[in-house]
Amino acid sequence: MSANEDQEMELEALRSIYEGDESFRELSPVSFQYRIGENGDPKAFLIEISWTETYPQTPPVISMNAFFNNTISPAVKQSILAKLQEAVEANLGTAMTYTLFEYAKDNKEQFMENHRPVNSATSISNIISVETPNTAPSTKKRDKKEQLSKAQKRKLADKTDHKGELPRGWNWVDVVKHLSKTGSKDDE
Repeated sequence: MSANEDQEMELEALRSIYEGDESFRELSPVSFQYRIGENGDPKAFLIEISWTETYPQTPPVISMNAFFNNTISPAVKQSILAKLQEAVEANLGTAMTYTLFEYAKDNKEQFMENHRPVNSATSISNIISVETPNTAPSTKKRDKKEQLSKAQKRKLADKTDHKGELPRGWNWVDVVKHLSKTGSKDDE
Protein backbone atom coordinates (compact mmCIF):
# COMPACT_ATOMS: atom_id res chain seq x y z
CA MET A 1 0.00 0.00 0.00
CA SER A 2 1.32 3.47 -0.84
CA ALA A 3 1.60 6.31 1.68
CA ASN A 4 -1.29 8.05 -0.09
CA GLU A 5 -3.62 5.06 0.30
CA ASP A 6 -2.61 4.74 3.97
CA GLN A 7 -3.40 8.43 4.49
CA GLU A 8 -6.79 8.12 2.74
CA MET A 9 -7.77 5.20 4.98
CA GLU A 10 -6.58 6.97 8.13
CA LEU A 11 -8.38 10.18 7.14
CA GLU A 12 -11.68 8.27 6.73
CA ALA A 13 -11.11 6.51 10.06
CA LEU A 14 -10.38 9.79 11.88
CA ARG A 15 -13.48 11.43 10.40
CA SER A 16 -15.71 8.56 11.55
CA ILE A 17 -14.09 8.22 15.01
CA TYR A 18 -14.22 11.93 15.85
CA GLU A 19 -17.52 12.76 14.14
CA GLY A 20 -19.39 15.12 16.46
CA ASP A 21 -16.37 15.48 18.80
CA GLU A 22 -15.99 19.23 19.45
CA SER A 23 -12.36 18.76 20.53
CA PHE A 24 -11.32 17.51 17.07
CA ARG A 25 -10.69 19.81 14.09
CA GLU A 26 -9.62 18.86 10.59
CA LEU A 27 -7.63 21.86 9.35
CA SER A 28 -6.95 20.14 6.01
CA PRO A 29 -6.96 16.51 4.79
CA VAL A 30 -3.40 16.17 6.19
CA SER A 31 -3.54 18.46 9.25
CA PHE A 32 -5.53 17.96 12.46
CA GLN A 33 -5.98 19.59 15.86
CA TYR A 34 -7.24 18.03 19.05
CA ARG A 35 -8.00 19.82 22.31
CA ILE A 36 -6.94 17.71 25.27
CA GLY A 37 -9.15 18.63 28.22
CA GLU A 38 -12.53 20.31 28.53
CA ASN A 39 -13.23 23.86 27.40
CA GLY A 40 -12.29 26.21 30.24
CA ASP A 41 -9.97 23.64 31.87
CA PRO A 42 -6.78 25.54 32.85
CA LYS A 43 -4.76 22.42 32.04
CA ALA A 44 -6.30 21.95 28.58
CA PHE A 45 -3.94 22.11 25.62
CA LEU A 46 -4.12 21.78 21.85
CA ILE A 47 -2.03 19.42 19.73
CA GLU A 48 -1.67 19.88 15.99
CA ILE A 49 -0.53 16.94 13.86
CA SER A 50 0.37 17.41 10.19
CA TRP A 51 1.24 14.52 7.91
CA THR A 52 4.28 14.64 5.63
CA GLU A 53 4.05 13.25 2.09
CA THR A 54 5.68 9.98 3.19
CA TYR A 55 3.69 9.60 6.45
CA PRO A 56 3.24 7.04 8.15
CA GLN A 57 6.68 5.71 7.09
CA THR A 58 8.10 9.04 8.30
CA PRO A 59 7.01 10.89 11.46
CA PRO A 60 4.23 13.51 11.29
CA VAL A 61 4.92 17.10 12.32
CA ILE A 62 3.58 17.69 15.84
CA SER A 63 3.07 21.27 16.97
CA MET A 64 1.84 23.09 20.05
CA ASN A 65 2.15 26.59 18.52
CA ALA A 66 -1.60 27.23 18.50
CA PHE A 67 -2.71 30.45 20.23
CA PHE A 68 -4.81 28.25 22.53
CA ASN A 69 -1.53 27.10 24.18
CA ASN A 70 -0.21 30.62 24.87
CA THR A 71 -0.48 30.18 28.67
CA ILE A 72 1.67 27.04 28.67
CA SER A 73 5.38 27.54 29.33
CA PRO A 74 7.86 26.55 26.60
CA ALA A 75 9.39 23.97 28.98
CA VAL A 76 6.05 22.17 29.47
CA LYS A 77 5.37 22.27 25.70
CA GLN A 78 8.83 20.77 25.05
CA SER A 79 8.26 17.95 27.55
CA ILE A 80 4.85 17.12 26.01
CA LEU A 81 6.35 17.12 22.50
CA ALA A 82 9.24 14.91 23.68
CA LYS A 83 6.81 12.35 25.17
CA LEU A 84 4.70 12.40 21.99
CA GLN A 85 7.88 11.92 19.93
CA GLU A 86 8.57 8.70 21.87
CA ALA A 87 5.08 7.48 20.95
CA VAL A 88 5.74 8.42 17.29
CA GLU A 89 8.91 6.32 17.21
CA ALA A 90 7.08 3.36 18.75
CA ASN A 91 4.33 3.58 16.08
CA LEU A 92 6.39 4.48 12.99
CA GLY A 93 5.01 2.80 9.87
CA THR A 94 1.45 2.60 11.21
CA ALA A 95 -1.45 5.07 11.22
CA MET A 96 -0.76 6.92 14.47
CA THR A 97 -2.75 10.18 14.60
CA TYR A 98 -5.57 8.62 16.65
CA THR A 99 -3.01 6.82 18.85
CA LEU A 100 -1.17 10.10 19.55
CA PHE A 101 -4.36 12.02 20.42
CA GLU A 102 -5.52 9.20 22.72
CA TYR A 103 -2.04 8.91 24.30
CA ALA A 104 -2.14 12.65 25.08
CA LYS A 105 -5.67 12.33 26.53
CA ASP A 106 -4.64 9.38 28.74
CA ASN A 107 -1.53 11.18 30.01
CA LYS A 108 -2.93 14.72 30.28
CA GLU A 109 -2.37 15.01 34.04
CA GLN A 110 1.21 13.73 33.80
CA PHE A 111 1.92 16.01 30.79
CA MET A 112 0.62 19.09 32.61
CA GLU A 113 1.90 18.33 36.13
CA ASN A 114 4.49 21.15 35.94
CA HIS A 115 2.09 23.58 34.26
CA ARG A 116 1.80 26.95 35.95
CA PRO A 117 -0.22 29.45 33.91
CA VAL A 118 2.16 31.94 32.32
CA ASN A 119 -0.50 34.63 32.13
CA SER A 120 0.78 36.80 34.99
CA ALA A 121 -0.87 40.00 33.70
CA THR A 122 -4.25 39.04 35.19
CA SER A 123 -2.80 38.31 38.63
CA ILE A 124 -0.97 41.67 38.64
CA SER A 125 -4.12 43.57 37.67
CA ASN A 126 -6.07 41.71 40.38
CA ILE A 127 -3.51 42.77 42.99
CA ILE A 128 -3.70 46.39 41.84
CA SER A 129 -7.51 46.47 41.94
CA VAL A 130 -7.57 44.85 45.39
CA GLU A 131 -5.06 47.33 46.81
CA THR A 132 -6.80 50.40 45.33
CA PRO A 133 -10.55 49.88 45.72
CA ASN A 134 -11.22 53.63 45.42
CA THR A 135 -10.50 53.53 41.63
CA ALA A 136 -12.98 50.73 40.93
CA PRO A 137 -16.15 52.92 40.78
CA SER A 138 -14.57 55.33 38.29
CA THR A 139 -13.82 52.48 35.83
CA LYS A 140 -17.48 51.50 35.84
CA LYS A 141 -18.47 54.99 34.73
CA ARG A 142 -16.02 54.89 31.81
CA ASP A 143 -17.37 51.53 30.57
CA LYS A 144 -20.90 52.95 30.22
CA LYS A 145 -22.30 52.54 26.70
CA GLU A 146 -23.25 55.51 24.59
CA GLN A 147 -26.98 56.30 24.87
CA LEU A 148 -29.01 56.37 21.66
CA SER A 149 -32.18 58.38 21.17
CA LYS A 150 -35.42 56.59 20.23
CA ALA A 151 -35.10 57.83 16.65
CA GLN A 152 -31.52 56.52 16.43
CA LYS A 153 -32.58 53.13 17.83
CA ARG A 154 -35.51 52.93 15.37
CA LYS A 155 -33.23 53.77 12.44
CA LEU A 156 -30.73 51.11 13.57
CA ALA A 157 -33.47 48.50 14.03
CA ASP A 158 -34.77 49.14 10.50
CA LYS A 159 -31.33 48.42 9.03
CA THR A 160 -30.47 45.34 11.13
CA ASP A 161 -31.96 41.96 11.99
CA HIS A 162 -33.02 40.89 15.51
CA LYS A 163 -29.35 40.24 16.47
CA GLY A 164 -28.26 43.76 15.54
CA GLU A 165 -26.38 42.57 12.45
CA LEU A 166 -26.71 44.06 9.02
CA PRO A 167 -28.39 41.77 6.49
CA ARG A 168 -26.20 39.76 4.11
CA GLY A 169 -25.33 41.79 1.05
CA TRP A 170 -26.25 45.20 2.50
CA ASN A 171 -23.20 46.78 0.87
CA TRP A 172 -23.26 44.88 -2.42
CA VAL A 173 -23.36 46.75 -5.70
CA ASP A 174 -26.05 45.80 -8.20
CA VAL A 175 -23.80 44.76 -11.09
CA VAL A 176 -26.54 44.93 -13.73
CA LYS A 177 -27.55 48.49 -12.82
CA HIS A 178 -23.89 49.49 -12.46
CA LEU A 179 -22.99 48.13 -15.90
CA SER A 180 -26.06 49.60 -17.55
CA LYS A 181 -25.16 53.06 -16.18
CA THR A 182 -21.55 52.90 -17.36
CA GLY A 183 -22.46 51.06 -20.57
CA SER A 184 -24.90 53.75 -21.73
CA LYS A 185 -22.05 56.25 -22.20
CA ASP A 186 -20.31 53.87 -24.60
CA ASP A 187 -23.51 53.36 -26.67
CA GLU A 188 -23.85 57.05 -27.51
